[in-house]
Amino acid sequence: ETKVALESIRKTIREAAPHADETIKYGIPTFTLHGNLVHFGGYKSHIGFYPAPSGIEAFKKELSVYKSAKGSVQFPLDKPLPLTLITKIVKFRVKENSKNL
Repeated sequence: ETKVALESIRKTIREAAPHADETIKYGIPTFTLHGNLVHFGGYKSHIGFYPAPSGIEAFKKELSVYKSAKGSVQFPLDKPLPLTLITKIVKFRVKENSKNL
């Protein structure tokens, strides 16, 4: 169940940021593009998604239904992943990181 969710989120991020590189940072999968873009990881009952504090803040209203912190959000494994929202957040982060060039 967790593996399927991780593969789904990875594919979604790859489609939203096709030029990003994939790596492992902080022990979890990470996409980078002009710096860290997003991180994600699988846990017993949720997928952790880490789009930096700015990614959380920009989508605070949409993310309010999930448990979140300053730079992270938890998507429960017993509910469908919000792939459209993840796409929007990743595209936001791509634009944000590209501004710093």
